[in-house]
Amino acid sequence: MKKKKGFIGEFKEFALRGSVMDMAVGIVIGAAFSGIINSLVADIIMPLIGLATGNYNFSKLAVTFSEDNVMTYGVFIQAVISFFLVAIVLFLIIKFFNKLRNEKKEEKPAGPTEVEVLTEIRDLLKK
Repeated sequence: MKKKKGFIGEFKEFALRGSVMDMAVGIVIGAAFSGIINSLVADIIMPLIGLATGNYNFSKLAVTFSEDNVMTYGVFIQAVISFFLVAIVLFLIIKFFNKLRNEKKEEKPAGPTEVEVLTEIRDLLKK
């Protein structure tokens, strides 16, 4: 009969699995990476877009409904651009790592097949 681990035992087994630890590291790196991308959007890309549109500042785009009720949709536009940049960069990084992984697989020398080994053994036994 299998012994029950209980909640703490199950949680410990779950938390110490390799995939969970990898995911945690990925989340931390992703959070740091998002700061870089946000800076890229706010400090480099949006000023270039503003320059192309006649120094138009997207972050100041807003609709005022009342003194206390303002919808700042320009900030949303920047967030959408930031999301797409993060998605593109992550796609490129994953594509790069997949290419490296495939190159390593291709570099592996192909050994003789089972039939070739058996044929060689047969030929040696005949001699």
